[in-house]
Amino acid sequence: MPNTEPIEILLVEDNLGDARLAEEALKENKVRNNLYHVEDGVEAITFLRRRGEHAAAPRPDLILLDLNLPRKDGREVLVEIKEDPELRSIPVVVLTTSEAERDLLVTYEHHANAYIVKPIDLDRFIDVVQAIETFWFTIAKLPQVNDG
Repeated sequence: MPNTEPIEILLVEDNLGDARLAEEALKENKVRNNLYHVEDGVEAITFLRRRGEHAAAPRPDLILLDLNLPRKDGREVLVEIKEDPELRSIPVVVLTTSEAERDLLVTYEHHANAYIVKPIDLDRFIDVVQAIETFWFTIAKLPQVNDG
């Protein structure tokens, strides 16, 4: 039986243009979702640990993570998430402009669930974001985490 609750997505992205595009793509898609956007790695960890202004934040069902972020980069955020027993089961999709083989290897070594290079083409970017959401929430089976 399909879940009727909206999907909780955390977007960690410092480029406001890319964040707006992702938001539009997720609005147009068929899966009901709540998108939360933070602009740097420090705020991402604050959100995930539900501290400060994010004390009431939900536990995300999916994290879309850019690598090149201010204050704490995405590589550090990924390591922190995957080393934390409370957070490690959350799928992390790296969505970045970096095509560097080193970044690809490092993120998979730190247990990223997918690595996607952001397309430069606007329509293709929207297609990619929608495909990520469709895959993770209609095709893949995710663990149900009791968040109480």
